[in-house]
Amino acid sequence: QVQLVQSGGGLVQAGGSLRLSCTTSGRAFSVLLMGWFRQAPGKGREVVAAINWSTRSTYVADSTKGRFTISRDNVENTVYLQMNNLKPEDTAVYYCAAQPRGSSRYEYWGQGTQVTVSS
Repeated sequence: QVQLVQSGGGLVQAGGSLRLSCTTSGRAFSVLLMGWFRQAPGKGREVVAAINWSTRSTYVADSTKGRFTISRDNVENTVYLQMNNLKPEDTAVYYCAAQPRGSSRYEYWGQGTQVTVSS
């Protein structure tokens, strides 16, 4: 089992920045990928960014490229999503998720955190 606890988020004006954190515990060594997803009202969940736990190679969705950065802290077992130049269309509930080694899907999810960007 892997537990994910999120922090960060909130209300920010367009053009502002926020940082989301996702701290892992439990069998964190079994994680292959960590991802950030978001779900806006009335829309499906979409991947925002992902990072390979071991190699640190990253993926960032085209909609957030150049504005969002994903990173991880070895010591704290924490993954961050730095969000800059936020836009109203970034408003959503953001979730972190973990894909274990040997699995083809994200199996563990954080509790979600609201990000609201005002125009």
